[in-house]
Amino acid sequence: MGLFSKGKSGGMMNVIRCDQEEYLVWKWRPEGQEANSTSRENAIRYGSSLRVKDGEVAVFVYKQKDGSCQDFILGPHDETIKTANFPVLSSIVGLAFGGESPFQAEIYFINLQGNNQIRFGVPYFDVFDPRLPDHGIPMAVRGTITFNITDYRNFIKLNRLVNFDLDDFQKQVKDAVVKYVKGVVMNVPQSMGIPAVQMERQILEINDKVREHLKPRLEEDFGVNMKNLDIAALEIDKESPYYQELRQLTAGNTARTLNAQTDINIKNMQDMQSINAENMAETMRIQREEAQRAQRLQTETNFIGAHQANLQADVLKTGAQSLGQMGNIGGAGGGMNPAAMMTGMMMGSAMGQQMSGMMNNMGQQMQQSMNTPPPMPNISYYVSVNGAQSGPFNMQQLAQMAQSGQVNTQTYVWKQGMPNWEMAGNIAELQTIFMPQMPGSMPPPPMPGM
Repeated sequence: MGLFSKGKSGGMMNVIRCDQEEYLVWKWRPEGQEANSTSRENAIRYGSSLRVKDGEVAVFVYKQKDGSCQDFILGPHDETIKTANFPVLSSIVGLAFGGESPFQAEIYFINLQGNNQIRFGVPYFDVFDPRLPDHGIPMAVRGTITFNITDYRNFIKLNRLVNFDLDDFQKQVKDAVVKYVKGVVMNVPQSMGIPAVQMERQILEINDKVREHLKPRLEEDFGVNMKNLDIAALEIDKESPYYQELRQLTAGNTARTLNAQTDINIKNMQDMQSINAENMAETMRIQREEAQRAQRLQTETNFIGAHQANLQADVLKTGAQSLGQMGNIGGAGGGMNPAAMMTGMMMGSAMGQQMSGMMNNMGQQMQQSMNTPPPMPNISYYVSVNGAQSGPFNMQQLAQMAQSGQVNTQTYVWKQGMPNWEMAGNIAELQTIFMPQMPGSMPPPPMPGM
């Protein structure tokens, strides 16, 4: 029996496949059969060979009394038609004929890989700017969309496969695209806050807005997946008197906005300078008060020490006088009183010990005072980096900042008593912080034989 020979019960043994290069939906028919020519157009022999390429799906549509049923064979597939691969077929092939009888089915191939591109153009329509709500500005839109089919079940549900015509389908999609693009673009000034005269400059943002609106609607209405939308141009009729009027209004508002912004920037700069001056004055005031307070505390400490020394000297003087009168301590007759003499000696010994301790303490304090170096002067500088003031920083902090590169010889600095800001490299007492770190001294090498 040949590949296309007749079986015992009629029908033809076929190789069912799609050899079209570019298509979206294509209906298979047996060789030599035209559309609607005979009922044998859809007569398929059980056991025929089915070949479905990768990237396409074959749809078998069975006409049943209770409604149409479909079997979907997703490529790649190259096998004979068997009930194991066709769930619906297993219930309609006549078992009484041993599985040899033909069955009626429409077979469609749907391209899942091919991209379909449609160019569209929306003729001039009015766009209304909120500043002139009664004056429509004519605008046209040109672009392209690219779509394909991913959800083929939904596509079949929404579209008629019988006598499917790609040109007619693309026209329907194009009409819907024009409607949706126009609906979104005409409301851009209100919904996105973009002035009508500046819409051409914001074409990318508007393109994203239209894509967001259009993609789900093409899926819902036609069952296709919009892969890309490219609005090539937003064309404003610049000869329109309303456009000229809006242009002048926008230019005036822009100039006023720039002037207002300049005034605000100047005022902010003046306020910042005033705040910096107040902060610097307050910082200097606090430093002066702290220095005066430290000086007062030092003076008071010195005064208290001198007062204590005077008190101790008075006590010693009184003790010495008492010791000198020790011999006169006695009875009414003026004779020597041994008890009084012993008491005087005890008092003299105590005062001597006290005087010795006091002298030792005074000596230690004087020695400690001589050994304690005077405090280092508190030198603090303010630093200006890129017009911003920071500080104050002492010499140790400045040295660390110089090592890390935060401060260099070209950095402007200022301290109390300086008339103006000066570069750090011009100040003598700051020269040491910029000197390179010298390595430790290395001892001379040993002499030979040592």
